Amino acid sequence: MHYQIRIIGGTLRGRKLTLVYQPHIRPLSDRAREALFSILGDAVPDRPFFDLFAGSGAVGMEALSRGGSRAVFVERDPQAVRAIESHLQRFSLTDRATVIRADAYRWAERWLPPPEPINVFIGPPYREFEENFPAIFHMLEILQQRLAPGSVLVIQSDERFPAEELPDAGAWDVRQYGRTQLAVWVRGPSPELQREPQATS
Repeated sequence: MHYQIRIIGGTLRGRKLTLVYQPHIRPLSDRAREALFSILGDAVPDRPFFDLFAGSGAVGMEALSRGGSRAVFVERDPQAVRAIESHLQRFSLTDRATVIRADAYRWAERWLPPPEPINVFIGPPYREFEENFPAIFHMLEILQQRLAPGSVLVIQSDERFPAEELPDAGAWDVRQYGRTQLAVWVRGPSPELQREPQATS
């Protein structure tokens, strides 16, 4: 079964990704993706974007559409990787994108972030929060320690996940959009993030 995801804003607005349904890949809804980029606001243009557990790749491509300088997609599923590469080629984004087929946990342990401010989006399969949360926690701790000042870290979960279990729990800005929960953490000094109204239903 195939389905489509559309790019919401920027130079690629209206373009669609055509994907094969895979139960372990849960793309961020249009509503939550629009909210995410409304929150990030001016922190997107001319800044690198890292899409971990990239799945469909829609979040990273949205960042490129909205002026991100480059995007790195980390995904271990070979079918998903091929789909990301295909859409990047179709949208003429290959010169600004890198696709890495890897386990995101292991990749994060070895990764040395650039010295400049970046955006990192983490969207694990929701079952990971129940089955492998210590690995998620460790990944977040590593990123919080290594990211350059001004960098933004966002993690997607479902509404049932208690955000107070995140490392440095009090520093996360937690928003809910239907069943989707987005938690945003900034390594100070903070960029000018937008206070996009929270939707809870």
